[in-house]
Amino acid sequence: MSSEKTSTLLAFALGGIIGAGIALLYAPDSGYETRKRLRDGMEGAEDWAKDKIQDAKDRFSNSSGTVKELLDEKGNDFKSAYSAGKETYNKSKTKFFNENA
Repeated sequence: MSSEKTSTLLAFALGGIIGAGIALLYAPDSGYETRKRLRDGMEGAEDWAKDKIQDAKDRFSNSSGTVKELLDEKGNDFKSAYSAGKETYNKSKTKFFNENA
């Protein structure tokens, strides 16, 4: 649910930026003023995009550490279960052969 909200918010913000750019192109200002506004807007959009990319990288690195810990833990659980199963199998096999010999 959180990623849906984030995607919606991102789409809304991106649409607003694009709409603002189009509005500036059709504004009754001189070409110089319009280009200056576009340049200023693009610098702000660039900073905003860099911040969002850094936030995504930080979230990914934090979540990948959590996934790695979870996999390590489950791997250890699997190894323990495998060892216990193997030991039980060997004991049962030995008992079976001792009883049927």
